[in-house]
Amino acid sequence: MQDLQQVYARQKKLVFFLLAFCALGWGLTPYNSVFAGLALGALFGLYNFWLLVRRLEKFDRSITEGKKKAGSLGSGLRFASGVASVAVAISLPEHFNLVSTVIGLMIPYIYLLVDRIIYHVKHH
Repeated sequence: MQDLQQVYARQKKLVFFLLAFCALGWGLTPYNSVFAGLALGALFGLYNFWLLVRRLEKFDRSITEGKKKAGSLGSGLRFASGVASVAVAISLPEHFNLVSTVIGLMIPYIYLLVDRIIYHVKHH
C-alpha cells in the first residue's frame, strides 16, 4: 500500500493542474464565474483533504504508540470549510458560481477514488 503522504502529494499535483486549467478557462472563456467557483471549491476541497490526512496520521501515531484516542475537531473543521466556501460563493455570485464551487469541493475525493481504482487495477 502506498504511503498516505505520497497519495496526498499526487492529489496536490492534480489539483494544481486543475487550478491551472481553471485559470486558463477563466481567462479565455466567457464562463469566468464557473471556473472561479471550480477553483475555489477545489482549494477548499484540498484543504479538507489535508485535514483528513493530518488526522489519519495522528490516529496512526496514537495506535502505534498505544495511546488512547483523543478527541478532535476534524469533521467539524472540514464541514466548516465547506460551509465557508459555499458562503463565499453565495456572497459573491458575480464572481463565483455556486454549483461549480460545490463540485470543486468534491474533486479531491473523486481524484482519490480514481487513484485507488487505478492502483488496484495495476497491482492486482
